[in-house]
Amino acid sequence: MRPRVPGSRSRILYKKSTFTRHAYNRSDRPGLERAVSLYDHPVHRVGNGDEPRGHKVSLHRPGGVIDLAYWDAPFIAWLERHGYPVEYCTDLDLHEDPGLLASYDLLLSVGHDEYWSAAMRTHAERFVADGGNIAFLSANTCWWRVHPTDGNTAFVSDTDHHVGDEYPHLPATDQWWVPAPDGVGNPENTLTGVSFRNGGMWPATEWPGDRPRVGYTVQHADHWIYEGTGLRDGSDGGTADRLGAGTPLIGYECDGAAFSCDADGIARATGEDGTPKSFLILGIHVLEPVHEDFHHFKWGHWNGPAREPTISSPRAATMGLHTADGGGTVFTAGTTDWPVVCGHEQDPAVGRVTRNLLDRLRHRSPRPGRARPDR
Repeated sequence: MRPRVPGSRSRILYKKSTFTRHAYNRSDRPGLERAVSLYDHPVHRVGNGDEPRGHKVSLHRPGGVIDLAYWDAPFIAWLERHGYPVEYCTDLDLHEDPGLLASYDLLLSVGHDEYWSAAMRTHAERFVADGGNIAFLSANTCWWRVHPTDGNTAFVSDTDHHVGDEYPHLPATDQWWVPAPDGVGNPENTLTGVSFRNGGMWPATEWPGDRPRVGYTVQHADHWIYEGTGLRDGSDGGTADRLGAGTPLIGYECDGAAFSCDADGIARATGEDGTPKSFLILGIHVLEPVHEDFHHFKWGHWNGPAREPTISSPRAATMGLHTADGGGTVFTAGTTDWPVVCGHEQDPAVGRVTRNLLDRLRHRSPRPGRARPDR
């Protein structure tokens, strides 16, 4: 997927979430070792000096996952219709090449981007620290760490997924936010601004299912992200508008930040979960009803994973952005289905916000005196 000359066609790099794709890949073919998925009778290995413990899956398997058709295809078509050329890479490209992002100004994460290697994380963080921009039009993002192995033809991840009716062991040591030694100890929201542990998942037999279609309550309507949308935030005495109202914008999985509301009712990130202090909440939707036992899904509810018991704010899908010390801007949509609603043009304001985002972040500002796009 990588271009022969990186950056020759576009300064926007679209990353395909191939690790997540294969984590869910249940495909099979006679004569080919299946190596299962992480969700369907995964093979758990104790680990040794050459390979970490956890579930192992092969990257050398045919398709069988609808991610390309559901998230990627409509959004790529939208990009082409609206004149945004992009270049492409896979998770493995970002994992293997520490210099890959040097040729770009904006990295796109689209749809469902759950599984990240430590090298991917390091390269993305260095990119932002050096003034590069990232747009996470995704959710459940960077939830599990993976360890590429076998010459990068497979990966291992120590997750909490069951094998039959049993769990091989707990804790699952490849959860990014969980403190070491039980987890990685590097919360994903230090990069993305949000975390799945503050959001949730709405189960359905098919997408989008029966989940609520309420959209994001708009905050800071004077921000450049809302330019040209006509949306209001209620500061004029009226009712705040909702971005994506009437569409399945929120879900099926969504991420959030710990927050509290000020005297004017504006939600502001507290930072107690690791979210950067500069993170500005631009849209929020408090999830309800919520079911707190993530290992036993409850239909018709947002199912929330475990999180720190000290966090008391409601689970909420959260859209916002922050600016790193090095000047790079990170935007997060906080929901997996942003590229679906945008790609199928189900809400004009979602499309306009996406265009504002791409127009602003596809060019780095000069490092000296770089303006802060978070306000």
